[in-house]
Amino acid sequence: MSGEGEKRLSLAEIPIPNHAPHVPDGLFQAAIAALSGTTKAVFRPWIEDRITVIWLEGEEKRLGMTRFEEGPNELARRRRLRLDPGEVTIGLHPILLEDERMYAHTLVHEFLHAAGLTAHSADHDALTHSVAPAPSFKESPLLQRMRDGVLGDAKKQHWTCKSCGYEWKRTTVRRPTRCHKCARPL
Repeated sequence: MSGEGEKRLSLAEIPIPNHAPHVPDGLFQAAIAALSGTTKAVFRPWIEDRITVIWLEGEEKRLGMTRFEEGPNELARRRRLRLDPGEVTIGLHPILLEDERMYAHTLVHEFLHAAGLTAHSADHDALTHSVAPAPSFKESPLLQRMRDGVLGDAKKQHWTCKSCGYEWKRTTVRRPTRCHKCARPL
């Protein structure tokens, strides 16, 4: 956890590197291969040639984003007719440079959106995990710092059980389902 004198992580304050984002060797090819049986990936035949990867500037909340340059109506038409999507921009947050596995995971996540899997679904998650699994919290100092930033900004800093009165310091983003002492539902 962050110490009292330590400054909290602010994604908006991360400097933009003076080099372009990189695509790890074989990552897009692995993602395209994973999409081979997915009918919802309507832009798969064109997508590798249509993507531009940039850094997100001054972004406070997102690690990545996908932007289709065509408007929503034209994009829906191209999706329905299974046509070339046009130019697509994937933005990555520069903080991802601290964690190569999280960088690859986020890039694949956005690439799958660009390929036509625009919804966050179980299929999207499974494909992302199969190509570039995210690191666990234990393995990723970046995810730990982000969690600590969320917890530091949270209004609720302690949990209290209404049954037994036990109180403990908040260490997770999600609300616990049971008391740590008496195991009764909260």
